[in-house]
Amino acid sequence: MNNNKKEYKLDISPQILELLGPSLYTNIYYILAELIANSYDADAHNVYIIANKDDITVEDDGIGMSYENGDIEKYLKVARPSRLYEEDSITKLNRKKMGRKGVGKLAALSVSEDVNVKTISNGEKSGFILSRNINQGNLLTPLDEDKMTFSNISDNGTAVVMKSPQYKLHSTLNAIKRNLLKIFPLVSDDFKIHIIRGSEEITIDNFDQEMIKQLSALIILGDEFKYLESFFTTPYVDHINELKKTQPTEIIPIRMADKQGNEHDYYLEIKGWIGAYASTRGRKVEMTDFPDNFISLYSNKKMGEFNILPLVGQNKLNEVYVVGQLHVDLFELTELPDMALSNRQGYKSDDPRYQKVLSFVKNNLLPDILKMRDKYVSLGKKELKSLKLKEQEKLEKDFQKSVETFREDTANNATSKISISLGLNKNEEENIKSIIEEQINTNSPIMGIKSRIDSQKKKILISQTYPDKDLADIVYEMLLFNNVPPEDIIYTNCDNEISRIPEGDVGSSSIYGYLRRFFVDSYSTQKIYVIFITSENTKISWGALVEVGAAWITQIEHKIFNIRNFRPEHPLDDEQQWHSSSRDPSDDNKLYMNKLGADVFCQKIEFICEKLGYKYNERDDNRKHLETLVKIKRY
Repeated sequence: MNNNKKEYKLDISPQILELLGPSLYTNIYYILAELIANSYDADAHNVYIIANKDDITVEDDGIGMSYENGDIEKYLKVARPSRLYEEDSITKLNRKKMGRKGVGKLAALSVSEDVNVKTISNGEKSGFILSRNINQGNLLTPLDEDKMTFSNISDNGTAVVMKSPQYKLHSTLNAIKRNLLKIFPLVSDDFKIHIIRGSEEITIDNFDQEMIKQLSALIILGDEFKYLESFFTTPYVDHINELKKTQPTEIIPIRMADKQGNEHDYYLEIKGWIGAYASTRGRKVEMTDFPDNFISLYSNKKMGEFNILPLVGQNKLNEVYVVGQLHVDLFELTELPDMALSNRQGYKSDDPRYQKVLSFVKNNLLPDILKMRDKYVSLGKKELKSLKLKEQEKLEKDFQKSVETFREDTANNATSKISISLGLNKNEEENIKSIIEEQINTNSPIMGIKSRIDSQKKKILISQTYPDKDLADIVYEMLLFNNVPPEDIIYTNCDNEISRIPEGDVGSSSIYGYLRRFFVDSYSTQKIYVIFITSENTKISWGALVEVGAAWITQIEHKIFNIRNFRPEHPLDDEQQWHSSSRDPSDDNKLYMNKLGADVFCQKIEFICEKLGYKYNERDDNRKHLETLVKIKRY
């Protein structure tokens, strides 16, 4: 057909183009995703995104459109559903079609006022200018077919050229790739996306493996995504089954009315994956980019909503680590009502399919992945503590060796010089050496390594029995409130793992082994400060009695926080004023203090902090904080 006889009539009101064109989409990557989806539906194997100085072109090697066969006329029927029946939902290559509403072709008008559409089908070329401002009679301006060229295709395909674009792509091709993969993860050897800028080119032909490699925890739903397991790595290989789980596809029965109003039973199948990053460090991106924490919803491999995390989360700090891509093909079942918003940036919130998915993610997937990340964090803390303890033990051994070497060398050298100077015989030399060794033992200097050992030691031991954990917790929280780091405290029943002795990491795993190595056997002069939580339970606890005895033998300074009606006795310092709390039998035996007792409690906490060099808070602030931890009776 002669180019001059072709007419390209747009079947839509011109006012609609002016209204929808610039406002239908809010992000260049959503627009590219629509155009890429059109290429996918056209059975393309390659899509080329070409960023030129004055235009952005999306070109594909799909089947193209024939003017003679009516393809272009069909294309220009805007907002006419493209999938009326199930047989319309499959392409010739057996792909599930993504397009449905018939408005995706307008996406390019959100970028440019004038868009050149060029197509070739079995060598037949056609082209026209899609514009926000079209000619009288809705006729589009044709392109000169003799001058029409393509960059990467020959016999079949389509190119959409967005001239003088109002949006800009990211300055680096890797960033463009990263953003496209977030909203269009469907890439493979059979469907590749090529990004081209000048002499630079990058090809996306597989899922972003790096995203999975950066996860600390991963849940996979369905066999289709099981291959992601091979990309997941963890430093805690002994715990990999706690950090990576593969579950069957989640299947939720649902009853819905089809487009004709007839109710049927359907099965909502949720596939995909959800994970949690090991760290958010280095994830700062430009304002125009997508955030790195998201849970996206896809249907027929096309993104329907980028991020449901604000809808299913509780705005908790650890949710910044969450990322996921879930696939629900029932959202796009042709016989059911269309639930996608026109701009493909969300779903209708009242659709029961949408609500079922949100409920599953909120109540199951999200809590599970956050628990798994907590496990990862606890393993990291445990490993760090273990490494610190091993280093500390090594320093202790090195220190002891240095002290012994110093003693021996000093005694030998001094004895030798005195013997030569005074001409001593063998017996006199041995007597002199014995005197020197005795004085060295009595006045052993602290060597330079001392400060390194002291700085790593625990400084406070909270000695208690489990039944009195509630009072120990109050003491612990008040210490933290007064700037005592949790790593400086030993508290065996603490909820915070940092303040507990690690299980079986260095030598004996018990607190007694730790105390013996670092506060009895050690050459360091630093002694631990003990806070005794005493009550009637103390007398029947072997561990508590041992700790009382150890404090007396080593003359360790301590303070007592007592629960009535128990009286601390020797070898505890029973001459000092101790603090006393009471239990209320009428209120589940909960602790309480009177106003004076609360003041004494704060005074003792402040004294301990001052003694150990911590900057404590003002008394009023401490009293107010104590009132949030325990009931204060005003008498």
